[in-house]
Amino acid sequence: MLPKNAILRKAPTAKHDRSNKKQNFLWKFPSSLSYSKDEGNRTLPAAGFMQKPERQPRDLRPALVFLNGDLIAVPIPLEREEVILGRALEADVRINDTKVSRQHAKINTIVNQETGLIEYVLTDFGSRNGTYLNGQRTGVESLSNGDKITIGEHILRFDLLDEIDREYQRQIHRLISHDDLTGLLSSRSFFSELRRESARAKTESRPFCVLMMDVDHFKKVNDTYGHLTGSKTLEEIGQCIIKIMRSGDAASRFGGEEFAAFLLDADLTQAIVAAERIRVEIEEKEFTVVRQSKPTITHHVTISIGIASFPTDSSDPIELVEMADSALYRAKREGRNLVCAYRDVSLDEKNQLPARRTE
Repeated sequence: MLPKNAILRKAPTAKHDRSNKKQNFLWKFPSSLSYSKDEGNRTLPAAGFMQKPERQPRDLRPALVFLNGDLIAVPIPLEREEVILGRALEADVRINDTKVSRQHAKINTIVNQETGLIEYVLTDFGSRNGTYLNGQRTGVESLSNGDKITIGEHILRFDLLDEIDREYQRQIHRLISHDDLTGLLSSRSFFSELRRESARAKTESRPFCVLMMDVDHFKKVNDTYGHLTGSKTLEEIGQCIIKIMRSGDAASRFGGEEFAAFLLDADLTQAIVAAERIRVEIEEKEFTVVRQSKPTITHHVTISIGIASFPTDSSDPIELVEMADSALYRAKREGRNLVCAYRDVSLDEKNQLPARRTE
């Protein structure tokens, strides 16, 4: 094979040589290269010419990455010496699966006394349905990069990730779990978060409320200003909703012009106040009209909101969404641009408004 930087030049031949013999060629290298020896008409570079510089070691850290389920693509760092996997709320890695024991398995970080190297050891707690490593049921086993752990219906991969790997996994999860247009949760991720927080609320006896929201007469926006303006309006509505949310709250775009949210540590009266803030914020906002010829034009929309509270209305998260949706349609029937609760609010409730917990 010819060297990549060789320059091909035809060797001169005698004028009287008219034979059909193959002509000789000279391979000439740039003068900047070092040479080791000659072989015929070729000059070869010194042996050290192709040596690569030493690579810097990567900062690899252990993590579990869900390969299916609600937390698909989420990298969970193994930062403690012992990490518990299970269905219980207090588990370090909580797996919401009826086939998973409350405390199902653990991963320990240990130092091998013989080699001095760090090892990660998976131990099953004697669970009913077992822990599987690469398809085989296991009791105690050292983990290697890329091993697949099956617990119940969930599959997790043990990975050693650098910072770029971790950021890549986070971006993949965000693309899967969030709505592209608004940046809010997808409906699937919303229900996953709602089920998780509902289980926590039951254990800790903490209230929360579900909001269902729908933009009034949204079809007119598309018909009047076009679908680009309609998409921009939905994006800006999503920003209005996020602006009112507190830490721990979650908001979602259900599809089309319908949105949902749940408010943690909020009773019904507190949720009504938050919903009113969203309604007023959207009513007063000047939404962008996407037109190059008239970039300063704006328009207005309104929104209707329904509310259901846990545990007063229901302790089932799916039923709470249905109740909030029922209250939303009541707001639509009563004239739109309204906030309605699933049950009537007494005067005493309206006069008592304790502050929401923020932790």
